[in-house]
Amino acid sequence: MDKVVLAYSGGLDTSVCVKILQDEYGFEVVTVSVDVGISREELSEAEQKAVGLGAKHYTVDAKSEFIEKYVFKSIRANGLYEGYPLSTALARPLIAKKVVEIAKKEGAVALAHGATGKGNDQFRFESVFRTTAPEMKIIAPIRERNMTRAESVAYAEKNNISIGAKKPYSIDENLWGRSIEGGVLEDPSTVAPEEIFLWTKPTKTDSEILEIGFESGVPISINGKTLDGVEIISILNQIAGAHGVGRIDIIEDRILGIKARENYECPAAVVLLAAHRDLEQLVLTRAELGFKESVDSCWAGLVYKGLWNEPLRTALDAFIGKTHTRVSGTVKIELKSGTAKILARNSPNTLYSEKAASFDDTSIDQRDVEGMLKYHSFQPGLYSKISKDE
Repeated sequence: MDKVVLAYSGGLDTSVCVKILQDEYGFEVVTVSVDVGISREELSEAEQKAVGLGAKHYTVDAKSEFIEKYVFKSIRANGLYEGYPLSTALARPLIAKKVVEIAKKEGAVALAHGATGKGNDQFRFESVFRTTAPEMKIIAPIRERNMTRAESVAYAEKNNISIGAKKPYSIDENLWGRSIEGGVLEDPSTVAPEEIFLWTKPTKTDSEILEIGFESGVPISINGKTLDGVEIISILNQIAGAHGVGRIDIIEDRILGIKARENYECPAAVVLLAAHRDLEQLVLTRAELGFKESVDSCWAGLVYKGLWNEPLRTALDAFIGKTHTRVSGTVKIELKSGTAKILARNSPNTLYSEKAASFDDTSIDQRDVEGMLKYHSFQPGLYSKISKDE
């Protein structure tokens, strides 16, 4: 019997996919859950459910790889899409990569996912599938059958697939962020209920100051204590989340052009991206910063669209890596009442000159700038002589 490998979350849609792939396609199903910061309970439940459905199951621990090879790149690129930190989009290429690796190990002939035809995940999974395993067939049972959520529930009930308590929201999480959508959130005029938040429940009222250390654009320490990437992000999620930092409510433009209301919790991401960007301002030149803004925007757009394997993304990483040989130092940041405020920064590679900036220093002769001023608006001056514009 031919094998298909399914990216498996343990949720409604992917569980329905297992049964469809078995009964309607005649496949032996292998399921893969990739740990990029998912709770142990959720991973255990997914494994039990997959085995209960008659699938062979793999759980892959990819937390360190996710942080070191994906999140760190995103920090360097100030990875924001329409104002929020990339999180789900950042993890999907790694999950898809692991699914392909298991498929090749198992000798499978097909790859599968549970994404719908309206969302972004179909692009993100299939972009990796098609570029790394073009010989394998891709099956998307939910999309191919144009199934609604209600139809998936009905199918599960008909086939005795356990779906647990019916949840009003669709939730995805990894170490870098947690997204919540669906239910009452589909009405953009509705205030998000407090019950949807798990990571950003304010329990601290006093402000807290942290010092984040960076080396080549990568966070390496908190308050002088050197930690690995998983530790830094896990700790910051807890600390910043306790101050309510990292809540984002946004109308997002999906790849298909559909506008969707998304709620995110990303405490560590908000803190680290703010600190990193501030350190860049200290050590990079004005020209580098200006050009890098366009690079960062392009990088985030590619990742959001699932084009992790696009050669341009690799080329942009090369430029970013060159600039970041100097992005080392420390940033002090204050957490309070849902905000992360930069207080101070320091770097051995600073381009800041206290003498040049001081009002009391005479090393720069102020009179020298007059010649520059004469020609600073030379062409606008010529234009004003011939223009009839008021």
